[in-house]
Amino acid sequence: MAAGAVVVASGVGLGLWASDGDGGAAASPSSPASPTPSPTRSYPLSEAPRTIPAVREHTAERGPGWRPAPGHRVVVSDPALADEGRLTARELGLTYAGERDDERAGDVRLELNRDEGANPESYTLTVRGGRVTVSGPGEAGVFHGTRTLKQEVRGAGTAPEGVVRDEPAKPRRGMMLDIARKHYDAGWIEDRIRELGDLKYNEIGLHFSDDQGFRIESDSHPEIVSADHLTKAQVRKIVELAESRHITVVPEIDSPGHLGAVIAAHPDLQLRNASGEAVRGAVDIANPKSAEIVDDLLDEYAGLFPGDQWHLGGDEYQALVVSDPEASFPGLAAAAREKYGAGATVEDLTTGWLNDRAATVRAHDRVPRAWNDGFFSGGSVQADEDIRVAYWTGKEIGARKPAEYLAEGRDVINYNDEFLYYVLGEPLTFVYPTGERIYEQWTPRVLRGTTAVPAKYDRQILGGSFAVWGDLPRSQTQEQVAAGIRMPLRALIQKLWDPGEPELSWNEFRELADRLD
Repeated sequence: MAAGAVVVASGVGLGLWASDGDGGAAASPSSPASPTPSPTRSYPLSEAPRTIPAVREHTAERGPGWRPAPGHRVVVSDPALADEGRLTARELGLTYAGERDDERAGDVRLELNRDEGANPESYTLTVRGGRVTVSGPGEAGVFHGTRTLKQEVRGAGTAPEGVVRDEPAKPRRGMMLDIARKHYDAGWIEDRIRELGDLKYNEIGLHFSDDQGFRIESDSHPEIVSADHLTKAQVRKIVELAESRHITVVPEIDSPGHLGAVIAAHPDLQLRNASGEAVRGAVDIANPKSAEIVDDLLDEYAGLFPGDQWHLGGDEYQALVVSDPEASFPGLAAAAREKYGAGATVEDLTTGWLNDRAATVRAHDRVPRAWNDGFFSGGSVQADEDIRVAYWTGKEIGARKPAEYLAEGRDVINYNDEFLYYVLGEPLTFVYPTGERIYEQWTPRVLRGTTAVPAKYDRQILGGSFAVWGDLPRSQTQEQVAAGIRMPLRALIQKLWDPGEPELSWNEFRELADRLD
């Protein structure tokens, strides 16, 4: 019994973790082979693995568990799992043997079970008889199972005997990165994708257009692109890496506000008030050329970002932050009445702009989302029903409570700025979020401030996203940003994956993160 306990509990002897050839980590294959169970040996019941996020269910069994050793193979049941198989083999220092039907001691087998109706991100990880099987109804689920296996070995040296059954509570689990106001190296973004993948996130948002910069190469409008930018070749590599980790890259060209970089090259598009004063970052949505250039860009980048999600922005249009938009912007008011009737307002015209941009991306089979302050109540025009609400703040003038959107039947993604906004330089009232606060006080239902919406709306809250904003870009280096968001990202994924109260205290969770990194 004592010998079995040592095998199950030991986390030493794996040696250093080497590169997996793709910037990840791989286990040294110097460990001894897993002992083979025999009738003359007894093992204690296994303990559930410690991972981030925690697994939802583990059935304990008696046995030595599994650890990587020379000669062990990764095999797949379907060629569709070749990428997952190769990655897992590199990370664990094993041999990738491809599609095989035979069984050998020490094998890690990846399988698709084609279970119709099951969550495609769910998986089952079975450790039994000196072998490991990771199965799931979809490739994403199998990939998540390999992340659990990697963490088990990394944290404890051994994957415990038994069966893990696991799936996420929320379908949208993301991080958004403002690359418009702060330029990030492509390699740094790729490192974040690897980190997100290992944590079972499935989105990374790129906010690449704002007043301070336009950061991705453009063929249709090269004149708007900033000197520091990502080339399309770099973006394709980022997208390819993200796809290999089952992460969707969600692009955002924010409009009709936050278009200062576009206006710098096209000053004729800038919105002006009744006194002729230019409005920073805002295009004149009564000018058809404004829609033309934004649609040009949406159409162009649809070919670069193949994921099914698209963020339209829609926030902080400066024509709507004055006391009387119709008096301050008579041109917009006139355009609203011409398009929507005598009682139409500037809000109606702005909502119409959002719907038109949604139609542009919908034509490319994308699901649109927009910031919550781009949705208005009442009026002649309502935002299209399929535009998801990215709820970030209740501080804006006229901000509506989250329950209002939910009561309308809208799907919402949680970007709560009091917990999930990492704003460089901490301007205004922002402070850097901590993992501890997210871990102990936030749940997906806490959309605004610190108060949760009623549980009846839980299904409409699709998930959440951490957001890194570059308001004061020189406040932190890329390395400081990576360090600053490390624990918040781990706390957030725990709360998005598992709806229950975490079993570990914050200090225990932080210590676990240190062991797994």
